[in-house]
Amino acid sequence: MDNRSKFWRGVMVGVLVTAFACLVTVGTSAGIYMFGRRVIDNQVQVQAEQGNSGAEANAAGQAGSEKIDMERVNRKIGELQSLIDKKYLFEDKIEVGKEESGIYSGFLYGLNDPYAVYYTPEELASFMDETNGSYCGIGAMVSQNQKTGISTIIRVFEDSPAEKAGIRPGDVIFAVGDTEVTGMDLTIMVNNYIKGEEGTDVSITVYREEENEYVDLTVTRKPVDVQTVSGKMLSDEIGYISVIEFDKVTDAQFKGKIEELTSQGMKKMIVDLRNNPGGELNTVVSMADYILEDKGRILTVADKNGAEEVYNAEDGHSLDIPIAVLVNGNSASASEVFTGALKDYEAATIVGTQTFGKGIVQTLFPLSDGSAVKLTTNHYYTPSGLDIHGKGIAPDVEVELDEEAAKMPVLPEEMDNQLQEAISILEEK
Repeated sequence: MDNRSKFWRGVMVGVLVTAFACLVTVGTSAGIYMFGRRVIDNQVQVQAEQGNSGAEANAAGQAGSEKIDMERVNRKIGELQSLIDKKYLFEDKIEVGKEESGIYSGFLYGLNDPYAVYYTPEELASFMDETNGSYCGIGAMVSQNQKTGISTIIRVFEDSPAEKAGIRPGDVIFAVGDTEVTGMDLTIMVNNYIKGEEGTDVSITVYREEENEYVDLTVTRKPVDVQTVSGKMLSDEIGYISVIEFDKVTDAQFKGKIEELTSQGMKKMIVDLRNNPGGELNTVVSMADYILEDKGRILTVADKNGAEEVYNAEDGHSLDIPIAVLVNGNSASASEVFTGALKDYEAATIVGTQTFGKGIVQTLFPLSDGSAVKLTTNHYYTPSGLDIHGKGIAPDVEVELDEEAAKMPVLPEEMDNQLQEAISILEEK
């Protein structure tokens, strides 16, 4: 059977298996603290298992209290290596570095935490490039639904290699080169297959559902500086600002866009955080601080021992205009920090649907050989003390995106009923 004909069959199997395992889709979320930087983001879409019963959680806690017998582990790894040396048919294809990193990844997998990750030195460098807002790749944002294993292009950056090659929002990535990537971990697919050296080509096969066809495209990689903020005036007084993620560059871009639109007569503002997976914590705190009055609490972070760290508004700047914030089920992590702070202080009207609900933070710990591990280390809470983890933030005005509009990879403004509702709310203020 042709691989492409197997694609949707594999998708259906993935749906059934995942449903049986009681998995639920999440937007990518990973809170990270590194070298004085904290990040709460979802740069790559992941899947999380939620809804464990108290008994399950207690059992997991008891199991975690038992220390691993490292001598036994070392003996077993030696035993496995001996078997591989003697019996393994494809020994000549073994990549020693990958084999070793797989051991560390498997070790973290045993934590049963979807946010715990091992990064090789190369993967760590790539990750840091992403959070800095620049990397060498194709210039597109990808989302993965692990119920199906499907990875979909959700945004193509302007004047990017992806745009020039003809990649469109809504394209499903079927293969990169000769490798079928359906179901492949999104971080691995992006870092190991799509990214690469400047000037090199990558062949990508996409499936376009609306045309029911596979399209082979060749993209020439180049350095990409991600414009994480865009905006425009919607009327004489209402400005619109879209924030796609919270990178290091986003803070300056956000404040600059507010100043630009204010100079054009903006007296009311819409901030669109729909499908925003999050980003750097210091960035979102600074952005919320720019809007809120000083001395207000933006969020609280607490570790497993209850020790708290509080982030307050204190930059001497506030924005006293009517604001609406657009959110949906893929607004996660840092997006929820921003949304929760503005909602708690009634500084904005929240419009859309329930946010994703990621109220935990991960910390990135560098290791001695240049690699790193990411572990869940903290909970965070909104200014009112709300724990949003597994719950999300309810909008002030709930509006489901129209069914027809939800199917469109590029949503025309006039068909965006959530945006139109936000405009109506601001027009009445």
